[in-house]
Amino acid sequence: MDERAGHGLRERKKARTRNGIRREALRLFREQGYQATTMEQIARAADVAPSTLFRYFPTKDDLARLSDYHSLGPRVVELFEALPAGGDVLTDLRAVLRAAVAELPEDERRARAERDVLVATVPELWAANLGLVEEGTRVLRDLLARRTGRSPRDAAVRSLAGAVVGVCVQALADCADRPDADPVEAVDEALGALRAGLEL
Repeated sequence: MDERAGHGLRERKKARTRNGIRREALRLFREQGYQATTMEQIARAADVAPSTLFRYFPTKDDLARLSDYHSLGPRVVELFEALPAGGDVLTDLRAVLRAAVAELPEDERRARAERDVLVATVPELWAANLGLVEEGTRVLRDLLARRTGRSPRDAAVRSLAGAVVGVCVQALADCADRPDADPVEAVDEALGALRAGLEL
């Protein structure tokens, strides 16, 4: 086997193992709570040895941090910046979010929606990923500033970026109490409501 092909195969296997462990950990966090879930339970659920689990995730807090998950952010930015200037920014943002999510395979879409709801509703996951939320807000602020020709420090730009993130987080949190809700639709509906009451 070509050395590069072998390396690629090993990396894909590692990624599958990592994602499988994280998927089972999030399921257990949802079903029995973060504090009640042990690393030993996660290893059993993921069908890996404890030593394998600790090699990928030395602590439970490492499992809670989702920074290594593929982000939709770069694709959203790419789609948004490809749109003609002068359009309504919230309408455009809703369109590119829908388009970016639609590009995902259905199983990844469902898994991502479940992760997002968990982050919005489990305090330990929220705390572990607050830096990602703050970074996403900064990226959105800069994106809105470029589109409107304003400074990222402009009060309207900062307020709208914060409002977008806030209504999205609340929409996801609300989905925890509505098992039949589609988080993607809930976020889109929330942004539609924001558009009706706030313009940039």
